[in-house]
Amino acid sequence: MGTISLRQAGKQYGAVEIIKDLDMEIADGEFVVIVGPSGCGKSTLLRMIAGLEQTTSGQILIDGRDMTAASPVERKLAMVFQSYALYPHMTVRQNMGFGLKLARLSAGKIKAKVDAAADRLKLTPLLDRYPKELSGGQRQRVAIGRAIVREPVGFLFDEPLSNLDAALRVDMRLEIAKLHRTLGATMIYVTHDQVEAMTLADRIVVLKDGRVMQHGSPHELYQNPANLFVAQFIGSPKMNVLPCQRNGDGMLDLSGEGIVDLALSSSAAPVHLGARPEHLSLVAPESGHCRGTVEAREYLGGTTSVFVRNPKLGLINVSAPAETQFGIGETIGVRIDNSRLSLFDNTGTAVRTLR
Repeated sequence: MGTISLRQAGKQYGAVEIIKDLDMEIADGEFVVIVGPSGCGKSTLLRMIAGLEQTTSGQILIDGRDMTAASPVERKLAMVFQSYALYPHMTVRQNMGFGLKLARLSAGKIKAKVDAAADRLKLTPLLDRYPKELSGGQRQRVAIGRAIVREPVGFLFDEPLSNLDAALRVDMRLEIAKLHRTLGATMIYVTHDQVEAMTLADRIVVLKDGRVMQHGSPHELYQNPANLFVAQFIGSPKMNVLPCQRNGDGMLDLSGEGIVDLALSSSAAPVHLGARPEHLSLVAPESGHCRGTVEAREYLGGTTSVFVRNPKLGLINVSAPAETQFGIGETIGVRIDNSRLSLFDNTGTAVRTLR
């Protein structure tokens, strides 16, 4: 079992609240990714669960037992840090088995557990090497292996891939996903990387100022953001947000720059229209919902990001086909897929999302 529950959990440093009355339920075997901007409390929350930070208020339950005041060892959770934290004077085998040695397991049991974890992580040929003889990805695998041998209730990852280059991050992301499928263990993963969150998570939790803004599957958060913060935080490139209002015909008026042919209910009072770059298209100026001047292009191989400047709506990012060749300074129309947009009221809350 590996259920983890937070009930009205809070963390304060003096008068400063970092985590505010947070409720969260993590099911056995679930892979939960916690994301949010710097300073939102995501690493503090992970350390609270691990027992490395004292919980100021509320409860933390592991498998139904109140572990709020329990030591890290008693919680039976394994944490993988951003830095590898390997002992430089120990071999890979010694690093992976060090925690088991402290727990006074026999040499035979330690060897069996280390060999099994090394085989799973493709570390067997490296067991007699020292950390200085390993690549960054290999060191991170050793750190993960050191966690695996303990057979914990759950794994806690604190931005474990941020020190790796882009290619290694992809490789290690795949390794962690495969590890989760193999072990079926509960995993909580903190990151600021959008791709890691979208590709690894069963469920994403978005934090802002120590509070949960929304949680759900990657698809749910991407397609149906609950508010403007989530809409612009989840997704790279981020969602375009355009000012709008309902006109007398119940249509959306884009600040006088165009009309979106969308009939609204009488209760809907949106002031922002959200549209992902891939839900916009470039057309002739007279055919678009709005128009603007091409300010920049970014060729990305499979697509080209075209940035269109409108004097009232701001800069609009359109994901266009790779061969798009609109010139800088050219006037172009932008058409919105009205079946894929999101609408938000003056508090930033989603009022209607069409799919």
